[in-house]
Amino acid sequence: MLRSTGDRVVIVGGGIAGALLARTLQNHADVVLIDPKEYFEIPWANLRAKMEPAAVERTVIPHTEYLTNAKVVTASAVGVDDSVVLTSVGCTVAYDFLVVATGRAMCTRPQKREERLQTFEQDKARIASAESVLVVGGGPIGVELAAEIVMGNPEKRVTIVHGGPRLLMVMGEKASAKALEWLRSKNVTVLLDQTVDVAAAGVSPDDKVFTTSAGETVAADCHFVCTGRPIASGWLRDSFLGDHVDENGRVVVDEHLRVGKLRNVFAIGDITDVPEAKQGYLAQRHAMVVSRNLKLLVKGGESREHKLHRYKASKVNITITLGRRDALSELPFMTVIGHLPGAIKPRDHFISRTRRMMGLKLSARHDQSMFRI
Repeated sequence: MLRSTGDRVVIVGGGIAGALLARTLQNHADVVLIDPKEYFEIPWANLRAKMEPAAVERTVIPHTEYLTNAKVVTASAVGVDDSVVLTSVGCTVAYDFLVVATGRAMCTRPQKREERLQTFEQDKARIASAESVLVVGGGPIGVELAAEIVMGNPEKRVTIVHGGPRLLMVMGEKASAKALEWLRSKNVTVLLDQTVDVAAAGVSPDDKVFTTSAGETVAADCHFVCTGRPIASGWLRDSFLGDHVDENGRVVVDEHLRVGKLRNVFAIGDITDVPEAKQGYLAQRHAMVVSRNLKLLVKGGESREHKLHRYKASKVNITITLGRRDALSELPFMTVIGHLPGAIKPRDHFISRTRRMMGLKLSARHDQSMFRI
């Protein structure tokens, strides 16, 4: 058992929010990060990684590389009470402050960095050898992946099967229509109001013909599932925090991102019920607010309560990347698609900025070689 030291902050989840919080707190408290992976991953590089895996090695980062003054427990959290977290490897970790940052459930994500990089290489090989690709799901990830594939390989036949009446349901109808028009202009087939159960009995990984819920047949040499993943809050249901998990699986937080009325428990990132789009950079904002609050509480305890920082939900602009040059941006008063919004977003997808936030060095040649246009 890792015993409490009086200023122990235990962060459960090493994604975009949890990793940043651990990094910013490590010199101000006794920080323990619990994560089933040995690495932190910059999520918005994943789609480009399927096309150019060697270029994104710097986006899959061992936790020990940026956490030089914190402990890392490589395990999943399976339970929690008002003083300790129980892990999947059997050890318990005591806490004075707890931060829940488990986000969404992972799909068989490898524990080791080398294995994760190998999956990108395997995906690249699958796409390279395929004449046709099926993308299941027409949300931001599905649309961006289809765009990456078709812009990098115009000769490939790409099909999106989406269960909703329009693409990109997180955006407005105008954005959905523009995305559909753009994809079809690149010869991407889009089937709406249909689903494909690639995990159904009788469907094997080697299958190349799929039948949709509407009875349409889709031929594809490989497929990628880009449907939404469930919120990773199941481990909280039977705990003392269970009453603070809503019907959608999200953790209910207050204006300080604290759970319920609990002084020493916070939640950040996708797992929260904050009414805003679940975007990576907003999860980073959660982390920075909680970082400031925990620095106050660790230093001054209850005497600093009145100084706690508040988080205000953000009405953000959403930008969907469409290959190397184009993008779709939904702004307060207009929706724009094409080279202009594509030029606004950095070529390296904010990876350099994220590495700086994590206190990581930038190589001398990364920007010139990573994402050539």
